Amino acid sequence: MGKERISATIDPATKRAIDSIMKKGNYRNKAHLIEEAIKILIKKEKGR
Repeated sequence: MGKERISATIDPATKRAIDSIMKKGNYRNKAHLIEEAIKILIKKEKGR
């Protein structure tokens, strides 16, 4: 299964938070970080 491109507009505070997390080097790129964050949100939503 391939990847699909999406686009999103975020506020400056969220962008700064992403940049801060990226500096720690735990994610390949911003798309990877965002995809992992969404997986966490999906798990949380399923538990409701």
